Amino acid sequence: MPTWRGNFRQNDAIINLDEWNIVLVEYCFIGEKEMVKRAASVVLVSLIAGLTLLVPMLALVRPVQAQTGARQALVLTADGPLTPSMLEYIRRGINTAEQTGAELMVIELNTPGGDINLMNEIVTAIRASSVPVIVYVSPAGAMAGSAGTLITLAGHASAMAPQTIIGAASPVGAGGTDLSQTEQAKQKEALVATAQTLTERRPPQASQLAADMINNAKAVPASQALQVGLIDFMASDTSDLMVQLNGFTVHTANGDHPLDTTGIFSTPFPPTFIEQLLSALTDPNIVLVLLNLGVAAILIEISSPGGWIAGFVGVVCLALAVYGLGVLPVNWFGLIFLVLAFILFILDIKAPTHGALTAAGVGSMIVAALVLFNSPNVPSFQRVSISVAVGSSLMTGGLFFGILLFALRAHQAPVRTGAQILVGRFGTVTRDLNPRGQVQLGGELWTAESAEAGVALPSGTR
Repeated sequence: MPTWRGNFRQNDAIINLDEWNIVLVEYCFIGEKEMVKRAASVVLVSLIAGLTLLVPMLALVRPVQAQTGARQALVLTADGPLTPSMLEYIRRGINTAEQTGAELMVIELNTPGGDINLMNEIVTAIRASSVPVIVYVSPAGAMAGSAGTLITLAGHASAMAPQTIIGAASPVGAGGTDLSQTEQAKQKEALVATAQTLTERRPPQASQLAADMINNAKAVPASQALQVGLIDFMASDTSDLMVQLNGFTVHTANGDHPLDTTGIFSTPFPPTFIEQLLSALTDPNIVLVLLNLGVAAILIEISSPGGWIAGFVGVVCLALAVYGLGVLPVNWFGLIFLVLAFILFILDIKAPTHGALTAAGVGSMIVAALVLFNSPNVPSFQRVSISVAVGSSLMTGGLFFGILLFALRAHQAPVRTGAQILVGRFGTVTRDLNPRGQVQLGGELWTAESAEAGVALPSGTR
C-alpha cells in the first residue's frame, strides 16, 4: 500500500510523530494532568455549591425600616453567643431608635455568654443610650448566662419570660481554660463591681444575688430573680411586656423617663445580611467546613496550576474561616494535624497507595477538628459537633479519593489523543500527491507528502 507523510494544523499547537512512515507536524493535545485538574475543580465546585445556596436565602432577609411619625418600640433579637456582629447590631439598633424618636427599644436576649470585652462594650452602649433599652430574656427556655447576666442588668428595665434562667457568670479564660488564681480574683472583683453599679437602684438582696452569680456561678429561674428584685418584670411575650411597662419610670442618660406604652407599635428590627453572615462565621462547625474546603482547593490549585476556579474558591473559603478563627477560642496545636492530613492527601495523589494515605489523612483531619475547637474547658456552645467533624473530614477525604480515581483512570485509559492514535489508520487522498497534496483522515484534512520518492498518488487513493 502507498505510504505518505503529512502536516496538520489545528489550534496552532504542534507535536511530532515519526512512526510507520507518518509524520504529524501539528496537533493539539490535552494531558492527563489537566484532565485530573478539571475533574477536581468540578467536584470542588459541586461541594461548595451547598454553602453558596445560603447566600440568596439570607439575602432575602432585609431589616425592617423603623417607621417615623408613629410611637413605636424597636424590637431586636440577640440570639446566640456574644460576637462582634451582635455588638454592632445592638449599636445600630440604638442609633436607629434615637434617630427615629422611638419610645423605647427592646432586646430579646438569649445567650450562653461570651467574651468579657464584648460584654463591657454592649453594657456601655446600653447605658449611654438616650432611648430606654429594655432587656427581655425570652422566649421560654432561653437564658442570660455568664456575660448575658450583666447585659440583662444593664438594661434600663429588665424582664424575663417564664421558664428562663439567669446567672452562672463566673469568668473563664479566652480559650475556655481556667484562669490563674490572681487573674481570676481580678476578673471577679471587676465583674462584681460592675454588677453592684448596675444594681444600685435595686434591693440589697438583688445586689447580693448578682455577686453570688459571679463568685459562685449561681443561676436562678425568672421567678426567683423577680422575687429578690434582680429584674423588674416577668412577661409571657412582648405584648404582655408593653402592658406592664406602661407608667414605669426608667433612668436613662438624659435622666428619669416615665414610659407610655399605650397604643405603641412593636417594630421588629432584624439584623442585616452582613450581620447574619458574620454571626454564622463564628459557628465552629461552619468554620471547620470552610477551612477544609479552602485548604483542599488551594492544594489542588498548587498541584495543578493554571486554572482559577479552585484557587478562587480556596481563597474565599480561607478568608471566611480566618475571621471565625479570630473570634473563636481555638487550640492552634490542631493545625499541625490539619496540615499533616493534607500532606497525606497530596502524597496519595502523587504516589497512589490505593487509598491508604487518604484514609490516614481522614483520621488526622478528625483529630485536627477535635483538638482545634474542642479543648477540655471550652464551653459547649463553642465546640464543634462530632458529626460535623467526622462528616466534613469524610467529605474532604472523598474529594481527594475521587481525584485519585481520576488520576488512576487517566493512567490506565487507552490513548485517545495525540499522534499515537493515528498510527495504522487509513486515509483518503483528496488532492493528488505529486509529491505533495491533501489527505482526509479521521474527518480531518491533512497536507501530506508521499513517502516514496517519485510515486504519485491520485485523488481517491486509500
